[in-house]
Order: sequence, then structure tokens, then C-alpha cells
Amino acid sequence: MLDISLSHRRSTLCNGVSRRDFLRIGALAPLGLSLADLLSSKALAGSAAPRAKSVLLVFLGGGISHHDTFDLKPDAVEEIRGKYKGIPSSVPGLHVGELLPRMAKVMNKVCLVRSGTHENDHHETATNWVLSGRFGSPFGDFPSMGAVVAHETGFSGLVPPYVAVPRNPAFTWELGKSAWLGGRYESFKCGDPNAKEFKVRDLTPSTALSASSVDRRRTLLEAVDNLSARVKGNDQIATYDEFQQKAAAMVLAPTAQAAFDIGKESEKQRDEYGRTEFGQSCLMARRLIEGGVKFVTVNFGGWDHHAKIFENLDKKLPVFDQGLSALITDLEQRGLMKDTLLLVMGEFGRTPKINKDAGRDHWGRAGSMIFAGAGVTPGKIIGATDRDGAFVTERPVRPADVACTVYEALGINPRKNLHTPEGRPVAILDQGNTVDELFA
Repeated sequence: MLDISLSHRRSTLCNGVSRRDFLRIGALAPLGLSLADLLSSKALAGSAAPRAKSVLLVFLGGGISHHDTFDLKPDAVEEIRGKYKGIPSSVPGLHVGELLPRMAKVMNKVCLVRSGTHENDHHETATNWVLSGRFGSPFGDFPSMGAVVAHETGFSGLVPPYVAVPRNPAFTWELGKSAWLGGRYESFKCGDPNAKEFKVRDLTPSTALSASSVDRRRTLLEAVDNLSARVKGNDQIATYDEFQQKAAAMVLAPTAQAAFDIGKESEKQRDEYGRTEFGQSCLMARRLIEGGVKFVTVNFGGWDHHAKIFENLDKKLPVFDQGLSALITDLEQRGLMKDTLLLVMGEFGRTPKINKDAGRDHWGRAGSMIFAGAGVTPGKIIGATDRDGAFVTERPVRPADVACTVYEALGINPRKNLHTPEGRPVAILDQGNTVDELFA
């Protein structure tokens, strides 16, 4: 009998494969098992039952300053520590920035990771990297986590599997897309739920539909289905075929419309989140999680403060503080935290030293993230940076590690091969391991 034990107790390489595993590949070859098969079976063997039913990503596009929020350096010189003082949180010994008083009260409900790190300081490249777990070009060579989740889970009921609120991240072009998976796995863009008379695109008919109008729409849809069925290998047609059916179904289904109907929330609840785009986006995200959406991205950009960072943070941090703390509290009170993995991150941190324009520049070497729910140990701090907040000194967490944690939380094998339209197999992740400390 071949010994193919894959125990984690032996010394392992960065992808989790032991040196002894490599020695056994030669013995496995006659059985038709490749290295890719070994990696895949190892990932599957190490995966427990799914921890989460849904993932809620709050993406802070532009790069929030860890120095001024969750990784203060009060003993550093002034041009590094900045102007904000720390305030005590609900976690003993943990201080956060003084403009985060609400978050200070709920830090015992989340896990703070102070050791996010990678080596890229370019917005588009870094964003695509952290949103997919794979390094590529600025143009998005690999599908985002949300798109992969949509591909692996598909539609359940009458809600899209992947929704962006209000839209995907964007700097000079849209990011976090489905790449070669195709348009059918793109996010459904919700729009700004704080807008006056907010209506979700494609979900609300412009006028009331009579029974005959509904019948005509169904007949037209059938005609489109018949046409698209005759066209093979065209992703745009295939996307229209699948998603227009779902869009039409959502127009006709009150239950699906209800998930996006933020007007059903009480005025008090809406005020609790804050009457801002971010606050109402967080509230909408909670509604979508309740409605069965598998992956929700709340995009809160505008953190790229190369100049006058404190003037900008004075305005922006209170909005962030109110919206995120309300989301954490609401998820917990409704019992949703148990089955929802919450992740808060940007594409990188900011430079330790304040520049000549009173700002902080891009800094991929260190940044802070927040995880919560789905078995994450609350009130914990993972990782650390040096005395200037410049480099990670304990437990580096890289983009592939974050993505691996998300996939395995949902029961998705991160080493599984997906196939490009040309039939080329591409692993969901080619490296990375689950951040096990989150669940210890």
C-alpha cells in the first residue's frame, strides 16, 4: 500500500506540501496522479465543513491609513505617529484612533489583523491582487473572489450570487471583475442606496404591469432564449441568456425585490447606520446577506490621501466608524454573524512617514484588516508591525492567504482548476494557506 499521508505535522513548503510528499510524486505517477492532483486532494482533505454561507467584503479602495486607525504608533516621532491619539477599546490593551469611538466599542466582536502585506504600490495591480488572491497585471488577469464564488455556487433562489454596493471598485477603470470566467459571473451593481428615491436597476418596472404585459414579457423572453440557444460559444449571448432570465424573474418576484428594498427598514435603523452612501450601503449589504446573496462587496473608496490626510480623515473616518460599527452590531443581533464571514480591507496601507504635502503615500508592505463571524475568534489581534508601522514583524498575511481563507470558509477548494474559454486549466489559487489563527 502506498503511504500518501498528508499530515500537517511534518515540515511543509509555502503551499502546504511536505518534502516527503514531493518524494512520493514519482510513486503516484503510474496511478495517473499529477502534482496538481496531489495539491487538489490535499486541499480537499484539509477542508472541514463550510464555516460560512456568505461573505461580506467591505473594500476600502485607495488604501486606508493603518497608522491613524488600527495600528497607531504613539511612541514614534511626530511625522510618523500623526495627529490622532489612541483611545481604549473593548479589547484590553488595544487602542484605536480617536475618530473611531464606535468601532472601539465593538472591537471585542472582531479579529484585528495588523500584518497584511505584499510588494505592490500600484492601485489597480494591488486591488486586483487582493480581490483575487493571484498576482497579475493591472487589467485583472484573474477573476475576483466574488466572481469565483458566483461560478462555484451559482444562483440560489432569485437573487444574484455576487452583488456590489454601490458598484465595483474603480480608479481609472472597473476592478474586481470576472476576467476570463465571463460576464455571467460579474457582480450585480446595486447603485447608491442613499440616493433620493433609490431604485435598483432592472428590478423595478417603470409602470405597473398588467397580466397581459407580464405575458408579453414572458413571450419575448422565450423568443430571446430560442435565439440565444442557436448561438454557441458566444459569452455575451450566453450571459444574456442566463442572466436576463434571472433579471426577468426578479422583476416578477416580490421576494427578490424585497431584498433590495431598503425602504422597508425603519427610520431609526437607517439613522443608526448613518445617512451616507457608505452607511446605507452597509445596511443594504445586511439585507442582501439575509436574502441569500453569497458574496457582497461594499465599496467605500476615497482613501488615497497623498495630501492633507488629516483634513480628509477628519471627515471620512466618522462615516466609516458609524457605518461599520452598526453593521457589526446588526449582524450579531440578528444572528447573521454565525454564518457570515465579514472582511474589511483595502489594497494596501500608507507610508509611515508623512510627506511634504501632509499626506501618506501607497505602502503595500503593511496594512490592517478586520475579520469577523463564521467562527472567527472575536477580540483577537493577529500579527504586528515594527515600531514605525513600516514592516510586518509577526505573522505576515498575504493576499493569497486572505483569498484561501474566504474560499475554504465557503467550502470551495482553493486549488481547484477552473477553465478558460480556450479550455486551459487555471487554479483558483496557486499559493496561500488559510489563516488558521483566525479560528483558534
